[in-house]
Amino acid sequence: MEKFIIEGGRPLNGSVGISGSKNSVLPILAASLLIKGKCTIYNVPHLSDVYTMIDLLRYYGADIKEGIALEIDCTDIDNRPANDKAKNIRASFLIVGALLGRFKKVSMHMPGGCSIGLRPVDLHLKGFCCLGAVHSFEKGIITIEYDRLRGNEIYLDFPSVGATENIMLASVLAEGTTVISNCAIEPEIVDLADFLNSAGADIKGAGSDTIVINGTDALHGTEHNIIPDRIEAGTFMLAVAGTGGCCRIKNVICDHIKPVILKLREIDAEVKEEDNSVIVASDGRLPNTDIKTMPYPGFPTDMQAIFMSIMAKGIGTGIVNETVFENRFMHVGELARMGANITVEGRTAVVKGVDMLKGANVKATDLRAGAGLVLSGLCAEGITEIGEIQYIDRGYEKIEEKIRQLGGKIERVRS
Repeated sequence: MEKFIIEGGRPLNGSVGISGSKNSVLPILAASLLIKGKCTIYNVPHLSDVYTMIDLLRYYGADIKEGIALEIDCTDIDNRPANDKAKNIRASFLIVGALLGRFKKVSMHMPGGCSIGLRPVDLHLKGFCCLGAVHSFEKGIITIEYDRLRGNEIYLDFPSVGATENIMLASVLAEGTTVISNCAIEPEIVDLADFLNSAGADIKGAGSDTIVINGTDALHGTEHNIIPDRIEAGTFMLAVAGTGGCCRIKNVICDHIKPVILKLREIDAEVKEEDNSVIVASDGRLPNTDIKTMPYPGFPTDMQAIFMSIMAKGIGTGIVNETVFENRFMHVGELARMGANITVEGRTAVVKGVDMLKGANVKATDLRAGAGLVLSGLCAEGITEIGEIQYIDRGYEKIEEKIRQLGGKIERVRS
């Protein structure tokens, strides 16, 4: 096992580049299973979740070459029994929608991922059912099959990103037209639609709450560049603000991180937007504010733990309302080890800022909680040791190298 050792109290200064989006590349990798031909994908981040998805594609017979770009050829894939590796990441369930476009019967393990609350697949299954599929469940494996997959009108009771993506994947090769209403509008949905359209799909409305998909007979090979990771960008913006530094963060689409930009300005950090980059500066002593997580374009739930790590050393009291996941305050206990004063009741946390956080031995409880602890360690007095950093590696490419590049003191060691 590995851990991070961080010596806090150093402002982050300089410039840093943001990697490709984890939440965009995973559904696009799954989508490649629909395509007979070579796909070349650029700006692919080197993350453990990405490697897991690549292994799953190879299990089904994909020919994959790794290099500056990722070359994937799924022309000769096979329909195989469920693979245990699918239990490791949530995005594995997107393979179901893609395989339904190629085969009449698919079996898949229930998906894994971070334990941040209930993330059922009922909306995914509702969509498949509307398209003409039926499903059964036995010993942790879902089997979905159909005679004919036909387009239909599908209303999502909640704008689920995963369900929207999975229904899109299942619909592109279905007969007729599919209309998904009350769907997710995240930038990653648009990126997936752009990838599929470049391969010959007919998808309209991505980025709005209604997506229309006209089924096509086949998809062809294509090239695609993954969008920047808006959560990584927000993480480094908050790290710079919390440590009291000044940094240019490159490879950023500012519209994708507008809620973070506005909240940083609200707490008196300086944020300047430029073409493909953002400059953040602060003195490190920031007043607290309130945040409420919401589906895009609201404040991202993935930024909640990270923003709370800055609030823990802020001036005054702030309130955090988590409306997306019911179990996303597990990091509060770890922050308390560092001297944070946070009270949780249900989905609400009251954060009373302290003058200084103290270094401590803590552990990541999930991906974004782990990133929040890294920020707390950078802001704290003394040495912080963070265990269970495999969670952090799921969503951040070489985070310790990027922090050192900005003057932070962090090392990855074997425990």
